[in-house]
Amino acid sequence: MHADLSRVTFRPERHYSAVIAQQGRVQLDADANEQAAIQLALARTIAADIIGQHGGPRGATGFAIDFKGRGQELDELTIGPGRYYVDGIALDATRPRSGTPVDDDGQAAEDETATPPASPDTWTYWDQPDGYRDPERPGDRLPAQFPYLAYLKVWERVVTAAEDPLLREVALGSAMPDTAARLKVVWQVLPLPGDRLEVADQRDKDQIRAAFAAWAAAQAPTSRMAARSRRPDHADEDPCLVRPDARYRGPENQLYRVEVHQGGSAEDATFKWSRENGSVAFAVDGLDGTWVELASLGGDDKLDVNVGDWVEFADTGYVSRGEPLPLLRVEEVDLPGRRVRLSAEPDPSVGRRPELQPFLRRWDHRAVSGRTHKGAPKPRGGALRIEEGRWLPLEDGVEVWFEPGRTYRSGDFWTVAARTATGDVEWPTDAARRPLLRAASGIQVHYAPLAWVFGEGSVSDLRLAFGPLSGPVPAAKEEELAAEAEAEAEARAAETSGAPSGPSAQGEN
Repeated sequence: MHADLSRVTFRPERHYSAVIAQQGRVQLDADANEQAAIQLALARTIAADIIGQHGGPRGATGFAIDFKGRGQELDELTIGPGRYYVDGIALDATRPRSGTPVDDDGQAAEDETATPPASPDTWTYWDQPDGYRDPERPGDRLPAQFPYLAYLKVWERVVTAAEDPLLREVALGSAMPDTAARLKVVWQVLPLPGDRLEVADQRDKDQIRAAFAAWAAAQAPTSRMAARSRRPDHADEDPCLVRPDARYRGPENQLYRVEVHQGGSAEDATFKWSRENGSVAFAVDGLDGTWVELASLGGDDKLDVNVGDWVEFADTGYVSRGEPLPLLRVEEVDLPGRRVRLSAEPDPSVGRRPELQPFLRRWDHRAVSGRTHKGAPKPRGGALRIEEGRWLPLEDGVEVWFEPGRTYRSGDFWTVAARTATGDVEWPTDAARRPLLRAASGIQVHYAPLAWVFGEGSVSDLRLAFGPLSGPVPAAKEEELAAEAEAEAEARAAETSGAPSGPSAQGEN
């Protein structure tokens, strides 16, 4: 989550059921965020336990897939409206209706016969809200060979005011920072070639679902990382340390974010890091070659952009696709013009459409810097190479260690809270204070099969549906009513006859 957080405290293994506020105490963002995470995890666990791994409500099951062959043109998939659940996450494929504009003379409001232009009833593969598929990219086109599987990919990401200006309260003024961020569910309908699945009988839906489940399980990355703070060898000789015994030597509390940039094996994978959880982002107002005009240059010297910074030129489509591009270096800053010159022109696929809200995200690693020392990771494409099996220094005593023999996925991340009060980082350790390996905190990706596409007019539906748990109270059967009446009659007869019963009656005999 690229948000300005103090730290992340939600730990499912602790089994906390609520956050309890206490009077007279400081309220932290971490407390409110943990309460939201507890409630969200509970709701999704209940939904998954009842529904299963995926399914939709009967009568309103969404994401019905239909294939439309276009001959010489690009093929198309339509996505039916309705709701669906994947691992307890609620999805809605209903396409919003377009609004009715009103002319300056108010004609549309007065003319009751005026009708808005017709809008499609369903999403399609090419215009789905978070797909951002490009017909010019061969890899985005639907497979030409049948059959193939249409499936759902579901994940979540954080959206801030840099990407959605409507989140900013303009009444606070431009000098004030934005307020809260939002967590957004992203769903994408994507194709998977049939030869990627081991299916013996292509008409057997259970076999297809099982093969897809095996494929989905294989997509999960295996990467694990540990973090620590290390006291320098000559700390006693350095008078500039915050504390003589400090291992973390930064002057401020930080939430470090270590994020995989390029995925794959260790030979290909790279990472980047931020001391502000990757939250330092600048909305882009314009692009002219290598010059980028920003809406703001930052609130202070800790949250601004400077020459030598590595930045990621992004927009909503770029983030949703999850396909990284090389990072760019800031070569020049024009303060009066709120412009920065980058080391190269951004990729043509990013930042050219204003409606996708382009922005720059600052990262804090340096390829060459006086703050690094011998053993620092080597740069590649603006990011840093993942070198497994050894401690890699970030800055101010903070170091990370990647487990050997693992695979990495772009966007996966770990957060490391560093605190000046303790001169240390917050990371789980064993009894001997050795840091423990942890899987990435995210991105959590979820999958569900939708349809096995044979071609025009031939689609095998792989969705599941569930009915409501409630129903009408069934009427009692005649036999049950007669038995109940007989039992009541016997009980009344026993009361009126006064027949002795119990131990006292037995003693009289």
